Formats: sequence, C-alpha cells, structure tokens
Amino acid sequence: MELPDDLLYTRTHEWVRLDGTTATVGITDHAQCELGDVVYVELPDQGATLERDAVFGTVESVKAVSDLYAPVSGTVAEVNGALADQTELVNQSPYGEGWMVRLTVAPDCDTSHLMSAQEYERYVQESGH
Repeated sequence: MELPDDLLYTRTHEWVRLDGTTATVGITDHAQCELGDVVYVELPDQGATLERDAVFGTVESVKAVSDLYAPVSGTVAEVNGALADQTELVNQSPYGEGWMVRLTVAPDCDTSHLMSAQEYERYVQESGH
C-alpha cells in the first residue's frame, strides 16, 4: 500500500492528518500488517486531553496488544465509534475508515518531530520494524 503524502508519521507507527485545528489520528498500514487481525480497540473518551507521546489507547490483535501514542497534544473531539463493532476497519482501511480519534489542536501545533511519507518509509526499512 502506498503511503499517503498528505499525512505525517511517528516512530511508533501512528499517522496524523492536520486540517486547521483538527488532527485525525490512526495507525499505519505497516502497523496493522504487523499486528494481524485487529479484534479490539480501546480509545479515550471524547473531551479527554492528550499529551504528545502519551498512551491514549490500545489495539488488540490475535498476535498482541499494542499501545497507541498521541502524535500531537490536543483534546479528543471525536472517537471513531464504528471501531467498537467493526474492528476490521483498522485492517481494511487504516488511512480511511479505520481512523481512531480526531483531536482539537492548537493552531501552532508542533509537528517538527513527525516524519513525511518518504521519511517514514525509510525509517521502517532501516529499523526493520
């Protein structure tokens, strides 16, 4: 799967799409491939405040349970409720319908620590993750 160029990526395999003060967050195709079939997703409550790099939930698969890390700080504006009954969306559409949360972020949200699609691809190849 091609990495979308309009997203930014973390070393912990989350992606973020910034649109003004809204940040949509999910896990990468690479992460869902490594996890295998996702069977449960635990996400924060709407209104929760997330700090950058803090654990905000978990993804459980047939292979493992993995923490989800906030790529940016913000307040949870929306949680993808469809994942409660359709966890397969994480596997089938990691950059689309399988998103996890939408955050409200500061207008000057710091993204300097995040990677472009090309940088993330290189990171995955070099790190063997």
